[in-house]
Amino acid sequence: MAPWPEVEKPETNNYIGDSSKQNQNMAGREGENHKGNVSSLGNKGEIQPAFSTIALIDETRPEEGDPWALPELQDTGVKWSELDRKGKIIRVLYGIGKFIMLLGLLYLFVCSLDVLSSAFQLVGGKAAGDIFQDDSVLSNPVAGLVIGVLVTVMVQSSSTSSSIVVSMVSSTLLTVQSAIPIIMGANIGTSVTNTVVALMQAGDRNEFRRAFAGATIHDFFNWLAVFVLLPIEVISGYLYHLTNVIVESFHLESGEDAPELLKVITDPFTKLIIELDKSVINAIATNDVSAKNKSLVKIWCLTETNTTLQNVTIPSSENCTSLDLCWTEGNVTWTTKNVTETEYIRKCQHLFANTDLPDLAIGLILLALSLLVLCSCLVMIVKLLNSVLKGQVASVIKKIINTDFPFPFAWLAGYLAMLAGAGMTFVVQSSSVFTSAITPLVGIGVISIERSYPLTLGANIGTTTTAILAALASPGSTLKYSLQIALCHFFFNISGIILFYPLPFTRLPIRMCKTLGNITAKYRWFAIFYLLVCFFLLPLFIFGLSLAGWPVLLGVCLPLFALFIAVIVINIMQSKRPHSLPEKLQNWDFLPIWMHSLEPWDNIIMSALSFCGKHCCGFCKCCKVNAEQEGAKDKQLKTMEIYENTIAMADEERAGRREPAAACVERTGTSNTAL
Repeated sequence: MAPWPEVEKPETNNYIGDSSKQNQNMAGREGENHKGNVSSLGNKGEIQPAFSTIALIDETRPEEGDPWALPELQDTGVKWSELDRKGKIIRVLYGIGKFIMLLGLLYLFVCSLDVLSSAFQLVGGKAAGDIFQDDSVLSNPVAGLVIGVLVTVMVQSSSTSSSIVVSMVSSTLLTVQSAIPIIMGANIGTSVTNTVVALMQAGDRNEFRRAFAGATIHDFFNWLAVFVLLPIEVISGYLYHLTNVIVESFHLESGEDAPELLKVITDPFTKLIIELDKSVINAIATNDVSAKNKSLVKIWCLTETNTTLQNVTIPSSENCTSLDLCWTEGNVTWTTKNVTETEYIRKCQHLFANTDLPDLAIGLILLALSLLVLCSCLVMIVKLLNSVLKGQVASVIKKIINTDFPFPFAWLAGYLAMLAGAGMTFVVQSSSVFTSAITPLVGIGVISIERSYPLTLGANIGTTTTAILAALASPGSTLKYSLQIALCHFFFNISGIILFYPLPFTRLPIRMCKTLGNITAKYRWFAIFYLLVCFFLLPLFIFGLSLAGWPVLLGVCLPLFALFIAVIVINIMQSKRPHSLPEKLQNWDFLPIWMHSLEPWDNIIMSALSFCGKHCCGFCKCCKVNAEQEGAKDKQLKTMEIYENTIAMADEERAGRREPAAACVERTGTSNTAL
């Protein structure tokens, strides 16, 4: 056998090298080494020389680059220039059909978000109204913040929670100063929708990485803005004083109704499914006892209220409205008073107008159906976008959206994107709808994370301008308060943008969302854990402490917050200046592994899921098929791993292990010739 070059320390990397160079060397020695190989292996037949096993396996694995780089969506179809006239007509018709289907899916997507909001209001609307009744808790700004988060998550609409706050302020049940933290919390709670939408792209690891980061960039901006601006507002009250000066400087009058742009299109469809009487939630929040037994489902869509002066009987003369309007006939006392009667003219036409189901049952039914439609529409939208946005079309769109201006005006592109986000949000009248719509675009790589950030900030501005227009259309009794609260919301978002956007190093949400995206791409269950903690468990925990009073709240939260800040500072110093730390704090190895790594938790969760999958669906035919396919893949990988490596065999021969290598060739048979 022709000897291989001697290697002092045989390592795997020495054998991989450049595959093209290795192929040339193998081709040059083919005749000589082929005979040597055959004779040394027992003359079992003419076997072609095999390359490195590791190199063969690595050739099937694409080299991983920057996971945040926008992918190139290659056009795999036939080029336009190569099509005949019939083929061009068919392609144009296909394009028009896909565009119409995309518009239809977007319409259903927006309608499902509207129905989802109605479902959450049916499930938790009355509970949300009850939360607002405790005045002692609402006076606590931290409690007001988490109440705003919880209520907005429960009703899936920041405009609904804002309208409740306006009703309470106008009824003197709540001051404007106490309402500002609730509005900040509503700003956080409204970002849960696009975070849920991002979960639907968990099938592809890189798509999920980008989509979840693009969704949570909204969360991080809102949380950071609250952490900085809430203490400033509590100490100085700058939002209250600024908005009060603006409101007092104008002589405001009640205006016309705010323009409804997107609702003109979606309401005809959603009103066939469900209609709600949102005044019930406001009535519960304003301590109206009679509203607790009312249903949120609207039964009568057209009613007429008439007030007439009627003669009515009263128990005694003490209940007279006026002594001149009371008289007695025998043992009966009469008086004249205004009586209001409601005349029911036309019933609603939605699906649940004639049912006797309770609000909770209707809410759960609508919740399941809206989530099903939402997920289905999102999956089909992503597939349609992947099929449409390829080749030249994708490059043009990405160039328009993500390209910056030349050097002196490079900063201007982000602000234009902000204006575009504000304009689109004003059109759809919902920041949740806009941010949920761009989340799949971020996932498939059409919009970069850096560009989605100003678009999201613009959406925050756009939703406040819609609230300002709605406030200007309020009746005279609530006009001042509703406008002041809407302006507080507006200037809160402007202040957050000033803090976390103009200078590149202040754009912390981009770095934070990328870190979270990397974690959730590796451990996908962490996305659900993040969602539950940030929007449910943490607000509920703080709300529970706030019920116990200020001493308990500060005694528990301040040490935890100090520990949280300390961990962040130590992590930054470990990555930037580890030598400035004590030797023990230069890494977290002194802690148990479950306290500084997600790997043990991942093993536990994956083991539990695999156990559940094995025992819950082990007898299911589809599960058996999947198991057989996984087994076949594992078997194929194992077979690939035992293909002989000529270099490794030479090392084994020098170590006196020729027989196992020959047996390995016998087992693999002629399969290795294909490789």
